[in-house]
Amino acid sequence: MKKNNNAKAYWKENIRYVLLLLVIWFIVSYGAGILFKDYLNHYKLGGFKLGFWFAQQGSMYVFVILIFVYVRLMNKLDKKYGYDE
Repeated sequence: MKKNNNAKAYWKENIRYVLLLLVIWFIVSYGAGILFKDYLNHYKLGGFKLGFWFAQQGSMYVFVILIFVYVRLMNKLDKKYGYDE
């Protein structure tokens, strides 16, 4: 019974991490690239308006960073619940 509770807690925390990272990705890709682009376009990054930059490049960079964050979080979670190798 203890192992079943352990697995439920593991997956609950895992899903929470996934949802948090997806919300961050949504805010960056949809929010910065579409919703807030007019405000962000007042600033420039590398000669390009910031809203345009997020729509074209920034969301991909953030997505790759979130992959590495997820790997790190999952490694910690695996160790916490004893699922590491």
